Amino acid sequence: MSTSLSVGIVGLPNVGKSTLFNALTSNQAAASNYPFCTIDPNVGIVDVVDDRLDRLSVLSNSKKIIYANMQFVDIAGIVEGASKGEGLGNKFLANIRETDAIVHVVRCFESDDIVHVAGKVDPIHDIEIINMELRLADLQMVENVLGRVEKQAKTKKELAPAVEGLKKAMAHLNDNKPIRTLELTEEEKIGLQPYPFLSAKKVLYVTNVSEEEIPAMDNEYVRKVKAYAEAEGNAVIPVCAKLEEEIAQLPLAERKEFLQSLGLEQSGLERLIKASFGMLGLLTYLTTGEIETRAWTITEGTNAAEAAGKIHSDIQKGFIKAEVVAFEDMMAYKGRGGAREQGKVRAEGRDYIVKDGDVILFMHH
Repeated sequence: MSTSLSVGIVGLPNVGKSTLFNALTSNQAAASNYPFCTIDPNVGIVDVVDDRLDRLSVLSNSKKIIYANMQFVDIAGIVEGASKGEGLGNKFLANIRETDAIVHVVRCFESDDIVHVAGKVDPIHDIEIINMELRLADLQMVENVLGRVEKQAKTKKELAPAVEGLKKAMAHLNDNKPIRTLELTEEEKIGLQPYPFLSAKKVLYVTNVSEEEIPAMDNEYVRKVKAYAEAEGNAVIPVCAKLEEEIAQLPLAERKEFLQSLGLEQSGLERLIKASFGMLGLLTYLTTGEIETRAWTITEGTNAAEAAGKIHSDIQKGFIKAEVVAFEDMMAYKGRGGAREQGKVRAEGRDYIVKDGDVILFMHH
């Protein structure tokens, strides 16, 4: 089964969205590793490259390395009026509904060669067009279901929190605010679970700057987006899509050097993938041996037994204990044996909450 989480990339036409998507997916994981997975042309599965795996695999003499991965979906360009079905409106909204979070590409550069849809560069206006379309689609959904749920709640008292939540959502949306900033009680949150609000999804803003802005990637537009995102509680990753396209054409071995020559530590895509991973509240634990060194994706707060279930349901069922070594200890003492001599191997029970970078060996019946 694919545990790949999916992030939708949105943006107005001509902001650099497709350039970025193409760069992301030019070094995508081979589709052959994913049975049952027919990949649409607008879906790319991307490895979450993590040098901890490379270092562990050397210790274990592993034959292969399997990184965690994420799915990025290039969502058809949106235009004003999408919620009313303008342009590819309905497809656009359906595609976003299926993703776990949104990466919103915003143009933060001037260029005579590339026309801007609105005739001028105004990133906040661009963000608001898309946010408004998502809110309008949500509002339409609430209007469609509220009456029905109110009727049902007359006989089913357990629906009362859903009705309250929907009413709050409606007022909030009418106030031009996204659902992700709506305060709800625990009962209301549960009551609203059947309704996939688009404006409830977390958003990561990617400010696309020109090559002249490297390495600082900062300008007045970027600063405006940062202030806007901060008010919403969202993050911003500045990227130069043009540069990412160039990096993607280079052989892996040369990329690091090229970046350093520009004064950059990591490519924008690496920063984007890591930030998307963090935004979804994900972390990875590691397993290592001669056959493979592998990262397993779990959500924050997952316990050892559930984490074992990621590998195989039988391991979860027959769980005895987890032998855990922190990644740093694994490196410092040159493997599990050395870590054991130093008393750094912990035996944890099924309720142990797994941490990012735990190197685990599961014992099971």
